[in-house]
Parts: sequence; structure tokens; C-alpha cells
Amino acid sequence: MPLIRSERAAAAASMTGAVSNQLGAAIGATIFPLVGPVGVVAARQFVSAIVLLGISRPRLHRLTWRQLRPALLLGAALVSMNVSIYFAIERIGLGLAVTLEFLGPLALALISSRRRRDLGIAALAGLGVVLLTGTVSGLDPLGIAFALLAAASWAGYILCNQVAGRSLPGLQGTAIGSLVATITTLPLLVVAVLHVPEGELPRVLLVFLAAGLLASVVPYSIDLVVLRHLRREVFGILQSIHPAAAALAGLLVLQQLLTPLQWAGLLLVSAGNVLAVLLGARGGGPASDPGVPEADPRG
Repeated sequence: MPLIRSERAAAAASMTGAVSNQLGAAIGATIFPLVGPVGVVAARQFVSAIVLLGISRPRLHRLTWRQLRPALLLGAALVSMNVSIYFAIERIGLGLAVTLEFLGPLALALISSRRRRDLGIAALAGLGVVLLTGTVSGLDPLGIAFALLAAASWAGYILCNQVAGRSLPGLQGTAIGSLVATITTLPLLVVAVLHVPEGELPRVLLVFLAAGLLASVVPYSIDLVVLRHLRREVFGILQSIHPAAAALAGLLVLQQLLTPLQWAGLLLVSAGNVLAVLLGARGGGPASDPGVPEADPRG
């Protein structure tokens, strides 16, 4: 994290977080038959809360309501985003679910940017996302609805994360958001674990840990830090790496095969991200929010 000093470094870190997130999501999906999507989400939030609270050690009693509010909203966005995307993954598969979910940050990037270059890169990434869906027949309407809810939640997550990163030092915003999400989902985690067959419990716990670290701790921490250095529209464009990463993770972990059109889409998405990274360093800093104080860099 201390190495993130420029927009280019922040963009590269954001892409790394996306790959980690989708790998963790694919690993978590392997135990859907045992604990269900909500069980995996609850475990992810529990692991991330424990790790991030241990690292950041926020002094909650010293924080003002103005500082806490964005972190609380971030927690609500995390729950909504993760629960809805896992229900979508269960019904329509990892690649397509995350492709539809990407519509949230893509729309945010298009709305936030006033620069033709950003719009062009976003359009290129958007075309790749369209191709990534391939020729899919017999789609589950409820699965699509869950994916679109995840898209809206993802946009809210980006906005809340940016404000939380500026109002709280270090990783405190993500830690408090994860704590809120954990409190909300902990009863569901207890119920899920109690219904796991005894012989499967060690594997389930190992998957819980891997999914929590890869899909929550690593990407959420990176997102919080890079949004202090990266313009919101560039960050939104870079999130197009998620569908590509999801397609690859689905292939490697879940054996979900890609069509030639989907491979073409993956290449376009990757090209959009490369352009965003290379050209982003010539742009300005992150979009500012009036009235939001900058976080103490020593945090």
C-alpha cells in the first residue's frame, strides 16, 4: 500500500485487486451446495472484519458521526453487493453475472467523466463486456435481476468507499464497513455452519478463509487506498477487468468454458484496462468531494 503514490500505480493495484476478488468469488462458489450463497457472503465479511479490525484498530468512540456515516453506508453496500452477486452467480454463472454487475461502475464512469478519452476507453471496455456475454440462451430472469441489483450496489460501493477513504485514515473505513456487514450477516453464518456435514467442515472452513482473504480483505483494502489517488471515472473503467477476471476464474476453478466471442470480449476489456493504466498517469488526481476532509496519510 505505501508504494501507491501515483495514478498509474493505483490503476495497477486496482487491477490486481479485481483478479483477487474474482478468484476468491470462484473459490467461494464451490461450496454453494453446502452453505448457499448467503453463507459464503457471511463468511467473507466475518474474515475481512477480523483481519481489517486487527490491522486498523479504529477507535470508534473517538469518531464523529460525519466520519462514521460513509463507513456505515459502505457496510450496507457491501452486504447488498455480495449477497445479490452470489445469488446471480448461482443462477446464471460467474462470468455473465459479473459482466452484468459491471454495468454499475461502467455507468458511473460514463456519468463522472467529461473527457472524450475516458469515454472512448469506457466504450471499448463496454463492447468487450457485451462480447463476454456471448450467445447465452435460456437466461434466468431472477438471476439477471440479482446481477443488476449487484450493479447498482457496486456503484454505491465505489461512491461510499471514496468518501470513507477520505474521512477516515488508513483502512478504518473498510474495517468499519466490514464490521457492519458482519453484524448483519453473522446469524446466517452460524446457521450455515451448523448445517454443514461434519466430514465437510474442514474444507468449508478453508474455503471460507480463502474466499474472505482473496475476495474481501485484499480487494476492499486496495480499493479504499487507490480511490485516494485515482479519479472516480478511471476507477470505474478499470473495474471492467472484473468480467475478464471472472471469466478466467470460472474457467480455471469452476470449469465454465468460454466461446470465441467471449475470448474476443476479454481481449477488448484487457485493452481498455491497459489504455486506462497507460494514459491515466497523464491525468489529474482523484475527483474531489466538497466538504470531505482528506484522510491523514500517516494512517
